[in-house]
Amino acid sequence: MEKQSLSQQTARRLYNLIAAEKRLLPEEKLPNELELAQEMGVSRATLREAIRELATQGVLEVRRGRGTFVSRRVGEINDFGFSALDQVRGQLRDLFELRAVFEPEMAALACRRATPEELADILAQGERAAAAIRAGEDRTQADRDFHAAIVRATHNEFMTRLLPIISQAVETAIVSGDHGGRLAEYTLRDHALLMEFFAKRDPEGARCAMAVHMRHAMDEMRLEND
Repeated sequence: MEKQSLSQQTARRLYNLIAAEKRLLPEEKLPNELELAQEMGVSRATLREAIRELATQGVLEVRRGRGTFVSRRVGEINDFGFSALDQVRGQLRDLFELRAVFEPEMAALACRRATPEELADILAQGERAAAAIRAGEDRTQADRDFHAAIVRATHNEFMTRLLPIISQAVETAIVSGDHGGRLAEYTLRDHALLMEFFAKRDPEGARCAMAVHMRHAMDEMRLEND
């Protein structure tokens, strides 16, 4: 049972690399089995099980004699209709309303369920995002990684499936909503508060901090709640 659970976690992590973090693109070949297993910290047997699961879902394609590839259809599977968010303001408002509903609960669940390693990852990704903001660098990937680490720690399959939406929203907020750097300032403070509650394992505090973070993002992008 423990091995099956680990393979499912590995499948989710691999799915996140493809669908949310865009580290592996459609038609791209996965690294060789030994290299990928070492990178993910699992056995080759566990990795094979994870790959089989994702192949069944149509995310990966195993091509005999050639290796395993990301499906060309992965964009269709995970697009959720939000591929042009920056062009459709009504959808963007709807998206952030969705985030405001789910992400505070995600933060609370992650606070309760995160393993010590996952908690350390959340804090490390938060520090990366903060360092990028302080240095005036592009924080898009670091910010996405921070939110992705929180979602992974919920250990909830359906919340994990929202990662492509959350990642797109993070990128869009940074590109379109950082008027005069105010969103970056809010993000720095909001993330610091979130990490403080995570470090204390305070689910209610994390929930409230994430709700405030969502409100700041919506306000800065002028997504009025009609």
